Amino acid sequence: MNKRIKLTIGIGLTVLLLAAVFATVAFAQGPGGAFGGMMRGQGQSGFGGMMGGFGMMGSGNPISGTMPAACPMAGGVANPANAQPISFDKAVEAVQQYLKNYNNADLALAEVMEFENNFYAVVKEKSTGAGAFELLVNRYTGYVTPEPGPNMMWNTKYGHMAGAGGMGMMGGMMGWSRGQQTGPLTVSVEQARTAAQQWLDANQPGAKLADDEARFSGYYTLDFLKDGKVAGMLSVNGYTGQVWYHTWHGAFISEKEF
Repeated sequence: MNKRIKLTIGIGLTVLLLAAVFATVAFAQGPGGAFGGMMRGQGQSGFGGMMGGFGMMGSGNPISGTMPAACPMAGGVANPANAQPISFDKAVEAVQQYLKNYNNADLALAEVMEFENNFYAVVKEKSTGAGAFELLVNRYTGYVTPEPGPNMMWNTKYGHMAGAGGMGMMGGMMGWSRGQQTGPLTVSVEQARTAAQQWLDANQPGAKLADDEARFSGYYTLDFLKDGKVAGMLSVNGYTGQVWYHTWHGAFISEKEF
């Protein structure tokens, strides 16, 4: 291998390393970061982000799109011993501050759910009433991050696959959004619910979907119940019908709509 080839390879590896470091820092900064958060994992399609669900530093399940509960990107519980969880109201305040920093007047908090491992929030667009994106709040630090999984990989407007829009500048810069399907969802609500229930029948016997669902750009998110109580949630891709089970929440505690 001649010196020119070695130099080219060395430069390429250096650029990739710097991009990874920069993206990690940007993720920690939330939407104010240059990339707004790119490190996340993919579910059924078998793709793993650099630090995602079953990628280089993950240990999740590529079939269900899992991510370790203690992973900081999943709002996990990797916190000092004897730490006390924040209150529900503090979690709401953290999300409101996040949206204030996001600086988009069309966005509003729609719902917050408290789980064993994190708080989960749905942000909606005032102008359309549709879901914009999903957030997680660390139960002990109050730190807010974009939810991993479908919110990042399937969200065609605010996720990292969204090209130059929303939270997704990195997708466009690196060309990851090429081939990403956009436009009106081709999977109807009824088809999404059917796919979700079939997945539950096979993987969560006795679970039933809740009566409503949240529709986002590129996918749906649905809660499911066991014995009439919230037991978890999953998402369905709005173009392929793939199902992604959210394994990072833990047991449901409470919720509030806004």
